[in-house]
Amino acid sequence: MRLVVVGLSLSSSWGNGHATTYRALLAAFAARGHDIMFLERDMPWYAQNRDLADPSFCRLALYDGLDGLREHGPAIAGADAVIVGSYVPDGIEVARFVQDTARGVTAFYDIDTPVTLAALERGDCAYLSRAVIPGFDLLLSFTAGPTLTRLEQEFGARDARGFYCSVDPARYRPTAALRRWDLGYLGTYSDDRQPTLDRLLIEVARRAPERRFVVAGPQYPASIDWPGNVERIEHLAPQDHPDFYSACGWTLNVTRADMIRAGWSPSVRLFEAGACGCPIVSDRWDGIEDVLTPGLEIVLADDTDALVTLLDWPAERRETVAVAAKTRILAAHTSAHRAVQLETIFLMQPKRSARR
Repeated sequence: MRLVVVGLSLSSSWGNGHATTYRALLAAFAARGHDIMFLERDMPWYAQNRDLADPSFCRLALYDGLDGLREHGPAIAGADAVIVGSYVPDGIEVARFVQDTARGVTAFYDIDTPVTLAALERGDCAYLSRAVIPGFDLLLSFTAGPTLTRLEQEFGARDARGFYCSVDPARYRPTAALRRWDLGYLGTYSDDRQPTLDRLLIEVARRAPERRFVVAGPQYPASIDWPGNVERIEHLAPQDHPDFYSACGWTLNVTRADMIRAGWSPSVRLFEAGACGCPIVSDRWDGIEDVLTPGLEIVLADDTDALVTLLDWPAERRETVAVAAKTRILAAHTSAHRAVQLETIFLMQPKRSARR
């Protein structure tokens, strides 16, 4: 199968979770014998922070603006399937071009579905519009559950499928890193995540000055008052993630507000941390039990007191949770599982000429 993906970024993981999601999925898809081309808009902030300029599993082509994308029209027209991802610059125009040019299956892959729907309702979504949604044969959604029905009934999606992110277990696995922190968080700053981070990590650090904490990720404002026992890491490259998780007693999962409201929206960090054998504590949202079982494979916490108590758990109890999560993730949420799912979804689609 010839697949073309127009995505936010494959070459740089700076300030986005898309790169690691695409890398895991496409590497596994290529391992099944498929040919892949990834088209990425050449943006200055990614150009300055590229950590995968020459992927081994696909051809990466950078383009300048819509005119640059049109130069790849023959590849798009000749592909068996074309995916356009969320947050692609000029995404609405990109979608129209792909829909007009492609002769194979077209799909929109939304790694940010609840955020996208909220922006569509406000009328300020820069990368997708209500008008172009019905033009895609498939809408692959980061979010499952009732959101899939909304996508079809309210937004006109022809065929909405739940398509979670995944983890590459060859890259994300326990390491020999020594434990350095009692609780760690890995994620780019977000206004709507910060109150939860304040409650479930920063305030916990103030209450437990003898403990060690870490927050890794860019774009945190200088106005944040970090306690002295919270270490800050501005950017952590994907190859350093396994050591980071292996050095944490617990890792914190914090979900964006729109995704909490929608439910059924697991972060890629859940799968990556779990595959590295780090026990996970998370905020609460509907559908999490479809991914990891609360109390057995993941721990849910609502307030500072719950986190302070959690840090006193004996190592054996933490290890039980970590092993259960890793077992579940390796059985259901690896990139190999998603590659088979994606292949099956594409092969089940009728020919585009028949659909039209």
